[in-house]
Amino acid sequence: MFEVTNDRDGGRTPRRWNPLARAARRGEALHARRSRRHGHAPPAHDTGGAPPSPEPAAVESALWRMRTTVRDEPGALAALCTALAERRVDILSLQTHPLGAHTVDEFLLRVPAGTDLAAAVAAGGGTDTWAERADAHDLVDGPTRILGLAARTATDAAELPLVLRQLLGRCTIRSQPATAFGAGPAAVPPEGVLEETVIRLRDPEGGVLTVERPYLPFTPTEFARARALVELDARLGPRVPGGRDLLALSEGGHVSVRRADTADLDAARSMHERCSAETLRRRYHGPVGDASRYLNHLLSPRFGRTLAAQTASGDIVALGHLLWDGDETEVALIVEDAWQRRGIGAELLSRLVGMAAEAGCAHVYAVTQASNTGMVAAMRGLDLPLDYQVEEGTLVITARLTTPATRAPEAGERVARH
Repeated sequence: MFEVTNDRDGGRTPRRWNPLARAARRGEALHARRSRRHGHAPPAHDTGGAPPSPEPAAVESALWRMRTTVRDEPGALAALCTALAERRVDILSLQTHPLGAHTVDEFLLRVPAGTDLAAAVAAGGGTDTWAERADAHDLVDGPTRILGLAARTATDAAELPLVLRQLLGRCTIRSQPATAFGAGPAAVPPEGVLEETVIRLRDPEGGVLTVERPYLPFTPTEFARARALVELDARLGPRVPGGRDLLALSEGGHVSVRRADTADLDAARSMHERCSAETLRRRYHGPVGDASRYLNHLLSPRFGRTLAAQTASGDIVALGHLLWDGDETEVALIVEDAWQRRGIGAELLSRLVGMAAEAGCAHVYAVTQASNTGMVAAMRGLDLPLDYQVEEGTLVITARLTTPATRAPEAGERVARH
């Protein structure tokens, strides 16, 4: 089962605070500070009694994504747009989702600092309003963004969970056997199921994909887009990006590094058979005989990405896994005994962390033992801020990929409900 969400608790109810009001207070404080700073400015130049021509002041603003509901009747949307315009809120894009007697409107807005956006929306007739901070990436128009997500899915099967998260915002995505719902594959019809805050679709690899977003119901448009991406994934079948890189080893020789998937299952099992019991125990933290049982799951692109180090003769001698677990994505390594301490594990780890950063993950963590000096050294070699925690005798090392100053704000804050 995999889970993709912007917070470790997945379905945890978001904090009930008002980010728009907070932004308004921040803007008012900034204005007051500037007023005090310029309170002792020198007198204006003498212009013969006429005041100098005022220069237009630059107004600070921020990007916001907002969703609100209005009555599906003539003039309802116009009233909302008028209320926003009166507060000099710039509407950069708008999408409408008709839902019977109501319409859900999605906006990308440029909002002047100090604006009480929630009050403006309420004055314009909007209800059940939700908003989150946006950034420059949201300025891409809707069709272009959807095409970009489809291209990522087409290139790499491992992208599907991440693409769904980017499409739908903060959500929990699980892949489960269809039998978990009690009726086999027929439990979910081919067209999928939409139940307000839950989407269920047939997983192209078998079973059911479940997407949950408790803080905001899905619209039929979002459901249709998610279904189209999953259908594209099913049509294209298993796939990983091609290509491989040669890695020169510290003691001479080289191996190639490439993406791996379930097609490499036999080669991965052969590597396990060549590994010592101690190497398998350090990697899997359980009975050595069970190690190969996990490989099919670990190699599946539905649960993450895998890198393999391979010799010229075709033997896999190391595997590195990046396993989707929200912002704190797990990394794991195993290197065959005869190939350890030659820089292979550190190289795989560095590449996996780069993939996590490109996917927008905020953290990666490794679960290991304090005696596993190779993994500890590899994590230290990332030159990233590290946190160490011991849990029931197991060492968890977490690397922060983004600093607090650059990390994007949390999504999905409800700002008003009328």
